[in-house]
Amino acid sequence: MKEVPILVLDFGSQYTQLIARKMRENGVYCEIVSYDESLENIKLLKPKGLILSGGPASVYSPQAFHPDPK
Repeated sequence: MKEVPILVLDFGSQYTQLIARKMRENGVYCEIVSYDESLENIKLLKPKGLILSGGPASVYSPQAFHPDPK
């Protein structure tokens, strides 16, 4: 049986891979998914938690990436 993952939502941060590697080094199963992954696909993975990995834009910028509000 596959472990329940922690999902790292990648908003374009240069640290996304580092975050995932450190999680795995500490025995935590995690998967990296794009910030625009559909809610349906995320639900199929049945994550135990989410980590939002930042991006290059300010969260206040109109051009900033935003996840589906659902």
